[in-house]
Amino acid sequence: MRGIVNILKMFVGFFYDYARGLSYTVTIILVLGYCLHPARFASHYTFIKSEDIYDEMERSYPAKDNSCMVAINPRRSHLLYPEEHPREDPVAMARRLGILPGGQWKPLNCHPLFNVAIILPYRNRQTQLTIFMNYIHPFLQSQNLDYRIFVIEQSPMREFNRAKLFNVGYAEATKVNDFHCFIFQDIDLIPQNPDNIYACTKMPRHMSSSVNTFRYNLPYTGLFGGAIALTRKQFERANGFSNVFYGWGGEDDDFYSRLQSRGFQVTRFGPDVAQYYMLTHKKETPSNARFENLETGAKRYDTDGISNLEYRVLNHQLRPLYSWILADV
Repeated sequence: MRGIVNILKMFVGFFYDYARGLSYTVTIILVLGYCLHPARFASHYTFIKSEDIYDEMERSYPAKDNSCMVAINPRRSHLLYPEEHPREDPVAMARRLGILPGGQWKPLNCHPLFNVAIILPYRNRQTQLTIFMNYIHPFLQSQNLDYRIFVIEQSPMREFNRAKLFNVGYAEATKVNDFHCFIFQDIDLIPQNPDNIYACTKMPRHMSSSVNTFRYNLPYTGLFGGAIALTRKQFERANGFSNVFYGWGGEDDDFYSRLQSRGFQVTRFGPDVAQYYMLTHKKETPSNARFENLETGAKRYDTDGISNLEYRVLNHQLRPLYSWILADV
């Protein structure tokens, strides 16, 4: 509300000061250009400064003389955008980038500091999945990460349960490797700044705090969805996500409350670093049960999550760019 009031004030001030000397059309163009510029919507929240990012990272491996580093550039002047119609064949891309079957990669010329599993819930978003995969591998490799990507697809038996698919992804990933850090992300979000390191911090991190659809503004400080990073210990202490949120909405707010109940404080990188581009997609119909699930959530923190997770793997494949798991939840 405060942001809206400030915008209205700017509009009135500009109009009053300049309307008498400029044409109406020119005045409107100047005002809208000023107000709609992304910088005017920079969120005001506590964040990790660019120069402190490395100190706040939770390293997976001890530093060595040949440890990989990511060059943080706080003066970065442009954002990256995905190619909307990628043409390269997945097999050819995997071969060119040295990606192992199942979407695995780590640098060979230096010692990685971060070991990461990226968990993506999925259903009926093939175009977005293709765009995401073609974009994210070069992005992650530029950060010299030891990573593997998991796509968890839900069978069509029930309504989509994004949170439970995150839990399934976590459970399946821990079966194949002792991952230190987990990124839980939607495939319609594309990170735009290479300084946004895809690894964990000392506290759970909200990675996508500046999304273009919100004009790169954080709508509210309790938002903890889109793309988040937690260490294995952090995720287990929170008992993972709730398993009851079938349909759209509510699971992110429930998870944020879980973290608060465990004494965690959410961290973020600056608005200029944590910038994401959202791929266009059809909006889902909100679930009517989300409010009741949120209201009763605190009673289930210890009993509803990875502690009581039940699912059935129907199929799994090591595809060229990711590990694919089809699950009945």
